[in-house]
Amino acid sequence: MTAGLHSPVELEQERRRLTEVWADPPGFLGWFSHIDHKSIGRRFVVTAFGFFTLGGLLAALMRIQLARPDQSFLSADMYNQVFTMHGTTMMFLFAVPVMLGLAVYIVPLAVGARSIAFPRLVAYGYWMFLFGGIFLFAMFAINTGPDNGWFSYVPLAGPEFGLGKRADVWAQLVTFSETSSLVVAVALVTTILKMRAPGMALNRIPVYVWAMLIVSLMTILSMPAIMLASTTLIMDRLIGTHFYNQAEGGDPLLWQHLFWFFGHPEVYIIFLPAQGMVSTIISTFFQRPLVGYLAVVLSLVSTAFIGFGVWVHHMFTTGLPQLSMSFFTVASVMIVVPTGIQFFCWIATIWTGRLVLRAPVLWALGFFAVFLIGGLTGVMLAAVPLNQQVHDTFFVVAHFHYVLIGGAVFPLLGAIHYWFPKMTGRMMGERLGRASFWLFFAGFNLTFFPMHQLGLAGMPRRVYTYQAVMGWGTLNLLATAGAVLMTVALVIYLINIVRALRSRAPATDDPWHAASLEWATSSPPPPYNFSPLPGVATRDPLWNRPDEQPLVIGVDSTCREVLVTRLTDAAPDHRRKLVTPSAWPFFAALATALMFIWSIFSPWAVVWGSIPLTVALIGWFWPREGVSPAALRRQIESGDHAPSEATH
Repeated sequence: MTAGLHSPVELEQERRRLTEVWADPPGFLGWFSHIDHKSIGRRFVVTAFGFFTLGGLLAALMRIQLARPDQSFLSADMYNQVFTMHGTTMMFLFAVPVMLGLAVYIVPLAVGARSIAFPRLVAYGYWMFLFGGIFLFAMFAINTGPDNGWFSYVPLAGPEFGLGKRADVWAQLVTFSETSSLVVAVALVTTILKMRAPGMALNRIPVYVWAMLIVSLMTILSMPAIMLASTTLIMDRLIGTHFYNQAEGGDPLLWQHLFWFFGHPEVYIIFLPAQGMVSTIISTFFQRPLVGYLAVVLSLVSTAFIGFGVWVHHMFTTGLPQLSMSFFTVASVMIVVPTGIQFFCWIATIWTGRLVLRAPVLWALGFFAVFLIGGLTGVMLAAVPLNQQVHDTFFVVAHFHYVLIGGAVFPLLGAIHYWFPKMTGRMMGERLGRASFWLFFAGFNLTFFPMHQLGLAGMPRRVYTYQAVMGWGTLNLLATAGAVLMTVALVIYLINIVRALRSRAPATDDPWHAASLEWATSSPPPPYNFSPLPGVATRDPLWNRPDEQPLVIGVDSTCREVLVTRLTDAAPDHRRKLVTPSAWPFFAALATALMFIWSIFSPWAVVWGSIPLTVALIGWFWPREGVSPAALRRQIESGDHAPSEATH
């Protein structure tokens, strides 16, 4: 499968053929048929940041309401909807989708593949994500937004107290979001394990790709729990089951166990990708391979493993046996050890490298400071006595945001700046990039650090107002001022993006002198990603004599064909024909969305709504012409190229 270079004329002819074969249909109608992972990845990222903007506006409403005592800017009912919508948006419509969406774009490039696995399924996942977000905010616009918190605890969300359709809207939004996340996770796992460039053995996979593999596996294992919980909640509310009704043999604590079995791994699903981004940025801008590659990878695996055993530390006030709580205390303390190992590996890389100070590095260094504070307060909350004292206070709000914004948003904004030239072919401005970082860093700490003191002073979460005699007004006003600074910083970041997109000066293919394969193709990449397909002989292929890396020939350029490699050593195994662009994923997602939304009004929607969904799936999977078994057998026996396998 490896050979020398084609002649320049042959390469140019092949690239023209590949462009025709791999290009998505043009025009507005063609937009609904796109299955190119780069197109879908961009949509995920842009849509997720759109919901991030809406969630940020909701946060601004809360900060206005809490800036001074006895405010009446929002009513109690509207405040309940606003804080629930804020948390739900940020957790289900921004944090996870943006991480998975960015991976949809970057991972196939980083592993040297021409496409992501199951591209139609990934497109379906995007449409489900979009329809779910539209559904949530449409219901909020008609005063039916969820109002029970982003965790929707029963019995408050149950049929006894959760009147109307607000709790049902939350539960179905979860189903939308998790369906989308699950299908994308399956595609990422398959891509990473079976579509890597020849020679990219397990010990040569980039750290960011390792992080996304681990996160995708965590998604597959954890998200069925919340889907089960939300489905049983709707069944309690719509058809009279009693999963959470204690009077009929149910148990309200069952909801908390199911929710937090998903909810705490969710935290790591959000910031493990960010740790992979930090490793990539640190290695690139300090111009040396990451120190302790194996230790970092094992730390990511350990964090994921322990992360499934800490969920009960959210339930220390529910009356569980003290012995059982002690085990979860130990696990909650243990989980900081793998992250500490990564910190030391990053410090060693910085210590022995040569700094190229650019804006993405600032975001990574800001992550160090902010996430360290969030981790330390997490260790404090692992202690049962302290946890019981500050439970459901603003101390927990501060910890939560230091972990999630510090551990995810800081690296994410740095990663967007880092990969922006690859995605758009344009460079973001350095001066605006630094200004946005410093304003965001100052505003973030001004907003959330005072909340530690507010929590220790007894201010509870989820209150819509407070009396002046409590003495909380000054710190709340300070927090609101910090939120204004954060808003200004994000506006500058957006201006930087717009200016870069309008710039006529193109970025080079590898402006950062990075080491991984996504920088081995043009900026932005062509529809087919690579021609010829790259091979890998080292862990940092672009730093270790890139001209001597093996190239792959023999993959058909007249159809959408990809190379499938073996699990461990990434040796070529066979070729596989991928599906062509199609609008059926859009119609299938639309039919699924109609069924989900209808089902919160009538259980019969599951029966009648399955009819259009079945029609869409039949169109999606209708057999197409492919390679006959005899032709496939002849290809295998010929031995000239890896055998080809058709996807119908």
